[in-house]
Parts: sequence; C-alpha cells; structure tokens
Amino acid sequence: MSEVTAQRGSVALVTGAAGGIGGAVVRALAEQGTAVAAVDRDEGALHRCVAELSGSGLPVTACPADVTDADEVEAAVAAAEERLGPVEYLVNAAGLLRMGPVRGLSPGDWAEMFAVNAAGVFHVSRAVVDRMVPRGRGAVVTVASNAAATPRAGMAGYAASKAAATMFTKSLGLEVARHGIRCNVVAPGSTETPMLWSMWTDDSGRARTLDGSAADFRVGIPLGRTARPEDVAAAVLFLLSEQARHITLHDLTVDGGASLGA
Repeated sequence: MSEVTAQRGSVALVTGAAGGIGGAVVRALAEQGTAVAAVDRDEGALHRCVAELSGSGLPVTACPADVTDADEVEAAVAAAEERLGPVEYLVNAAGLLRMGPVRGLSPGDWAEMFAVNAAGVFHVSRAVVDRMVPRGRGAVVTVASNAAATPRAGMAGYAASKAAATMFTKSLGLEVARHGIRCNVVAPGSTETPMLWSMWTDDSGRARTLDGSAADFRVGIPLGRTARPEDVAAAVLFLLSEQARHITLHDLTVDGGASLGA
C-alpha cells in the first residue's frame, strides 16, 4: 500500500497553526515534505512553533493573520503563494470554544464563535479556492466537530458554528468539484488540546469525558480514550492525499465512537 501523504514539494496553508490540532497538522504535513504556510492570529505562539519546526529542518513559514478579517486573510494567502508557490492544500483548523447554556450565553460569545469557526472558514476558503480554480486542482479539509451533528448541553453556540462550517465546506465542494477541487470535513471529538482541558472544571473532568454523563446526555467514549492531536491530523492527511482522490463532500468523524456514528 502506498504511503498516505500529500505530494512532496507541494504547498499547504493551515489555520489555527500555533498549537492543538492545527499544530499537529502543520508538523505532519511538513514531515512528509510539504511546505506549510502556518496561519494564526497569536503571532507570538505562531513564531515560537514555526521556529521550533524550522529549527528541525521542516519547511514551515509563519503567515500571521486573524481569520475573522477578510483583508488580513487575503494578504496572508497572497504572501504564502509569493513565498512558497501555489497552495494546493488548505486545512481550516482555527477554532474557538465558549461554553455556556443558551440562556446564559452572551451575544458577544456567540458572535465571536461564529466569526472564527464559520466566517473564518468562509474567508480563508474563498481566498484559497479563488486561486485553486484557475489551476484546476486542490484539496480543502475543514476541522469541525462531532458536536456539529450531535447536540451537546452547554455547547450550543460552538455546535451551531461548527455545523455552519461543515455545511459551508460541503456546499463549496459541490460548487468546485468540476474544477478538480475536493472539499471534506474532519469532525473530532474530545482531543487532548487546551480547548478540551478548558472544559474540565475539576479532577473529575477526564472521567466524565471517558465514561459519559447522564445529566449532560453524553454517552462517553466507547474506545475508552481521548484522541491525540496526531490522531486527527492523520485523518486530515488522508483526506488531502491521493488515496482520497475520489472522496469529496465527506464528513469523517474521529471521536472514538462518542457520537455513536452520527
């Protein structure tokens, strides 16, 4: 069986690149020979991550930008192509979580989640796909969430914004399939990142995640473990690879069975 890898010598742009799942995707792509334009709005964290990776000889370039700002996104994509060449792969991994029940969720928290999780995917995807279309090739993967298809108490804003990103990506994929561009979604569940850890208010948090919580209508994780960022990155790389060349408009759930296949 051939290696699951993006084409060596190609160029990828990854948002949310300063850590978590985005950081794992950047590393995985770079280790397979793909030049990566790493995008994040936290410039300090981004430059630290890029310095570490490039210091190990990996082809990673920092392109700071706030995905909620269409002008910043356009400038970052233009800079990435000028410095690295045509972007063939896009991974939308930037994400924001604000917990809270619907009646207690502030309008600001709701707006900020949609600005990053939904509008950010729109801004970046449009800027990159506009350049892919004339070239007749490309692959896009949006990192959404299993919460986009499975209701979660206290996560309505996050779930709704990820559902929006999911359907946007699939609709985009339908429009650009004729141009040889594939658009897919990876939907992680509980993954060992600062986002997950922020949801644990005490020492029982991990147990509730693994075992479930009847009060929150959560069934737990059948595989009995949380994901590592590398687990999600592996799914992203598969969908970018030639092994997935006939897959588009697909939603690949990576959650250890937590959403029971939803």
